Amino acid sequence: MRVFIIRHAIAADRAAGVVDDERRLTRRGKQRFRGAARGLARLFAPPTAMVSSPLVRARQTAQIAARAWDGMEFTRDQALAGGSIEDVLALLSRFPADASVALVGHEPQVSELLAHLVGSKDAASLAFKKGGVAVVDLPEGSDSTGHLAAFLPPAVLRAAR
Repeated sequence: MRVFIIRHAIAADRAAGVVDDERRLTRRGKQRFRGAARGLARLFAPPTAMVSSPLVRARQTAQIAARAWDGMEFTRDQALAGGSIEDVLALLSRFPADASVALVGHEPQVSELLAHLVGSKDAASLAFKKGGVAVVDLPEGSDSTGHLAAFLPPAVLRAAR
């Protein structure tokens, strides 16, 4: 299994008085992630499935990535909105071992998931920039420890477009 872990792009500031669940991507966030998503699509074939947190900023990020990957569809799952790592692993277990799945979510969950998948106890050292992507290969499916194939900040992705 290949897992793409994507942190949502730049969103409205929490101090702007917007309810956290309704924070949208900023104009700059959309623009910058469009470039990053084009780079991602140039570097990697589309996944077989994409699942997003149901929060607005993650859904908007997933829409941009889906367009870059030839307009693929995506679903939403509450596990990606702050659920436990076990919840996310249960989500991944729904896919076959040879699937490639993109997950769009939030910090600190995305770095915690990455640390778990590669067998690290140091999630803080694996923090994502907004719009960043990690690619983990799990040779024996979602129950196995994988290896980090790529950890790409958005600036590197934009340069690859």
